[in-house]
Amino acid sequence: MTATPQAKNEAGPGRTRRCIASGKILPQTELLRFVVGPDGEIVPDLAGKLPGRGMWVRAREADLGCALQKGLFARAAKAPVKVPADLSNLVVAGLLRRISEGLGLAARAGALTTGYEKVRDFLKSGRTGVLIEAADGAADGREKLFALAHGVGKPIYVLGCLNSADLDLALGRSNVIHAAVSGGPLADRLGSELIRLAGFRPMTPPEWRLPGAIR
Repeated sequence: MTATPQAKNEAGPGRTRRCIASGKILPQTELLRFVVGPDGEIVPDLAGKLPGRGMWVRAREADLGCALQKGLFARAAKAPVKVPADLSNLVVAGLLRRISEGLGLAARAGALTTGYEKVRDFLKSGRTGVLIEAADGAADGREKLFALAHGVGKPIYVLGCLNSADLDLALGRSNVIHAAVSGGPLADRLGSELIRLAGFRPMTPPEWRLPGAIR
């Protein structure tokens, strides 16, 4: 991953917290917040808004695995807790849901465009903050857009782990293969979610050639 633009989310831009797994103090935008639910079960709080004392873990599968293996949630909560067996999957599903919601919000706000030619023009203008490519799209058009994005001279987030049907559902449109979100708060929010998701699964298929991309 190359240097990233400043990212913001509901957890609090500029704020830091200590990861219970590594002990490192990190920006909240790089962390996942967990709380103990009413039934004593650990719950991911990806928006950072649920009541209760937050327990923070760096958004990487290895750090979450360390916290689970060493019983660090119970230690941080100072009480016995129940940990879902599929906690990592719950985190990934939640982040994907937030990314889909963010794409829908960008579309409604007029900050998202779709279609090869429109995305190409968007990239040429230098306004693109996030480039979205359907995982099942053809390589030819995708690689031409990647080459153009590289020529812009600034790093661009790339989302390529959703297929066309996923994008259609998120955007309320049909046959979405190429899309782009203009730089600004909505792109920053999406970028933050992409960075966190990247700690658990690839943002793009490994065979994709992405010069100058944040992946």
